[in-house]
Amino acid sequence: MRRALRIIRNILLLAIAVIIIVAGVLAFNTFTHGSRQLQVTAVPRAEVDAQASAKRLAEAIRFRTISSYEKPDQHAEALRGMRAHIEKSFPAFHAAAKREIVGRYSLLYTWAGSDPRAQPIAFLAHQDVVPVAPGTEKDWQQPPFDGVISDGFIWGRGSWDDKGNLYSMLEAAEAMAKADFRPKRTIYFAFGHDEETAGTAGAKSIAALLASRGIRLDFVIDEGLLITEGIMKGLDKPAALIGVAEKGYATLVLNAQATPGHSSMPPRDTAIGMMSAALARLEDRRLPMQIRSTVAEMFDTLAPEMSGFNRVVLSNLWLFRPLLLREFEKSGPTEAMVRTTTALTIFNAGDKDNVLPGNAEATVNFRLIPGDTQGSVIDHVRNTIANDRISIKPFPGNTDPPPVTATASPSFQMLNRTIREIYPDVIVAPGLMVAATDSRHYTDITDKIFRFSPVRANSEDLKRFHGTNERLPVEGYADMIRFYRRLIENAAG
Repeated sequence: MRRALRIIRNILLLAIAVIIIVAGVLAFNTFTHGSRQLQVTAVPRAEVDAQASAKRLAEAIRFRTISSYEKPDQHAEALRGMRAHIEKSFPAFHAAAKREIVGRYSLLYTWAGSDPRAQPIAFLAHQDVVPVAPGTEKDWQQPPFDGVISDGFIWGRGSWDDKGNLYSMLEAAEAMAKADFRPKRTIYFAFGHDEETAGTAGAKSIAALLASRGIRLDFVIDEGLLITEGIMKGLDKPAALIGVAEKGYATLVLNAQATPGHSSMPPRDTAIGMMSAALARLEDRRLPMQIRSTVAEMFDTLAPEMSGFNRVVLSNLWLFRPLLLREFEKSGPTEAMVRTTTALTIFNAGDKDNVLPGNAEATVNFRLIPGDTQGSVIDHVRNTIANDRISIKPFPGNTDPPPVTATASPSFQMLNRTIREIYPDVIVAPGLMVAATDSRHYTDITDKIFRFSPVRANSEDLKRFHGTNERLPVEGYADMIRFYRRLIENAAG
């Protein structure tokens, strides 16, 4: 009996010791994990005519530059109209920079620098927009292509994605050209016309043209992550995330073959049945969640800025990683940061109620976290559906995740500082861009790609991307112009 009591006592003492050690490690990691935010003095707010700038963007929204895989020239007239509007709206910039038309509709501006030895940089944006989902037009508070300014917002498709970035870059460049600013290093402004359909005719052609001229860029900045408010639990301040990594893009077309026939005599396996079972397995057996380099660095940067238990969790992922992943799995935007996502997007089968179709076709879109590849995703799909009667065909325009940009570079620190100068209340951290951008086509001519849109957004705003009631705050748009102006000054002044 005494021996048993001694064993119990020793076990309790050991448990207490383990608890004390773990608690000590947690406390040490939490409270010695200091802030990584740059100490920056906010710059005076540059004068911006917010209403006049908003009016020009509203006019741009009226050009229905809707891109299409099937009809790549359907928006030719709209693109030519917007090109003329850009030339008319920004005369000083057009006098200072050389314009080239690439791939019939894309625009490449070269603002020559005074120092030919300085490595050039590029500002990217795209002219095209996605269509409005049929039947949802009535749900818009303002017609999606009327370019209405109302209630302090610029309404319409493309206001955020991505004409807001494109026009704010030009507004900044126009103001600086009027002030006789000349950059020390050459700045390229590259505006593709088919980003929403993979960018192969636009951005890819521009990048190839620059490469053929032997041009190597110090960095490029493209649309990307935002200044989010109230989305990260435990973070009281807005978070400005710079996308130093981007997910890959892999769309696979699955086709199930079966014998067509009369619905009165159905076989055991039908095309629709086989495809339905395959798609159900893909949704049930998704690729695993993982916290890899960029997301881990984001957590490491945000941890000291967190409050309460959230700070403890992010400072001690060695212990709380499973808990954090379970929490991230509850929300689509957060889950997308830690998983190669599986999205069933198109299904086609049959055309008559009493005829068994000979095939069923489905399209599945994957967004690949860095570390996964098109090959590894195809292997996952093949093994998961486990049906040789279903073929798998990759979609044109698929890409592996581009290389990750190092955050130790002077260019990243300069961008970090610029954000803090214009938005002094924000926390800056690296992040993973969960969607695809034109910047992925520039990996052969630069090793530093930043994906950042200087726009404040909350969880409701995120639903507006490619959705209903897309809009941009007038004052927020003025801050975007200030941001790009300051970025030009810091990068090339």
